[in-house]
Amino acid sequence: MDKLVINGGKPLSGTINVSGMKNAAVPILLANIMIEDECIIENLPDISDVNRSLEILEAMGAKVTHLEKGTVKIDSRNIIPCSAPDDLVRKMRASYYVLGAELARFGRSNVASPGGCDFGVRPIDQHIKGFETLGATVSVSDRHIIALTDGGLQGSSVFMDVVSVGATINVMLAAVKANGVTVIENAAREPHIVDTANFLNACGAKISGAGTDVIKITGVSSLHGVTYGIIPDMIEAGTFMVLAAATKGRLKITNVIPKHLESISAKLEEMGATVEEGDESVTVSFTGELSPVNVKTHPYPGFPTDMNPQMCVLMCLANGKSRMMEGVWDNRFRYVEELKRLGADITVTDGKTANVTGTPDSLKGASVRALDLRAGAAMVVAGLAAKGKTEIDDIFHIQRGYENIVGKLQDVGADIKIITVSES
Repeated sequence: MDKLVINGGKPLSGTINVSGMKNAAVPILLANIMIEDECIIENLPDISDVNRSLEILEAMGAKVTHLEKGTVKIDSRNIIPCSAPDDLVRKMRASYYVLGAELARFGRSNVASPGGCDFGVRPIDQHIKGFETLGATVSVSDRHIIALTDGGLQGSSVFMDVVSVGATINVMLAAVKANGVTVIENAAREPHIVDTANFLNACGAKISGAGTDVIKITGVSSLHGVTYGIIPDMIEAGTFMVLAAATKGRLKITNVIPKHLESISAKLEEMGATVEEGDESVTVSFTGELSPVNVKTHPYPGFPTDMNPQMCVLMCLANGKSRMMEGVWDNRFRYVEELKRLGADITVTDGKTANVTGTPDSLKGASVRALDLRAGAAMVVAGLAAKGKTEIDDIFHIQRGYENIVGKLQDVGADIKIITVSES
């Protein structure tokens, strides 16, 4: 078993490059199920969720060729429907995109219940509602989701009862080849929805309105291959931004879209950090004393829920009382018990609000676990900010979403390494 060992308390300084966005890469890769042609996908992060997506495609009959680092060619002409392996699907939450893609191409799908991070009940009822509105019959058991159509999907108006990124993308995938026009109302607006729509449009789809709360899809009969590059990962960038402030360092973070980071930049500046925007970079620096802040997570363009744990670490280092309010997911605060091991003073009320009493030197090295992807990233931030040695177990969660995080952090001065511990 691998673990991270960190000797913290050192300012980080230098340039750190952001990889392609996990949350765009996975739906774009699995959307290849719909395309009876070859696609070349560039700027893919080397992370476990991407690698599992490629394994799912290969297991279903696609030919995957690795051309160079971060670039693959996918030939999906011989995809076999309803053949995604259960063991791979159950290791990744976003494997549910196989459903929408298979429905679009074959009119049927049979996929194991998805896995991924466990931080509360995350039903896929909005996905199912969307598929049913488009004419599919969907049955769900503890282990499988089966969707069938009689004569293909039909365009319709789909209203999302809650703003859901996954459901918005999945219904968009299914609607691309449906007969007629589909309108998704109360759609999520995240950048990876726009990136997925841009990819599909480059393949011949007719999608308009992605990035707004109303998306219109006019069904097409076929899609063609394309060469396409994934957008930069705004959550990886945000994690590095917080890290610069947490370690009282200076990091130039490159290969970013600054507009995607505006909500994070605003809160960092409110706490006293300096954020300088370039065309494709942000530079974050901080010296002195962090000010407390209140944050509530919202769907994009609000403060992202995936930055909740990392930002809470920064609150622990501010001088005074801060509050983190979670407006998207239930049970997001499981990581709080791990931060307490490092000396954090946090009280969670109603499962929705973390009240943080911070002091600049509150965090001390300890042994902790990565309970999910973003909680794991928060443990890395905390470990690098804390005085002394921190060991992080269950780092496979971190490796789901951060490419070469150890190498990237070592290059900017972090004392961090992976060690392998034999299982007794």
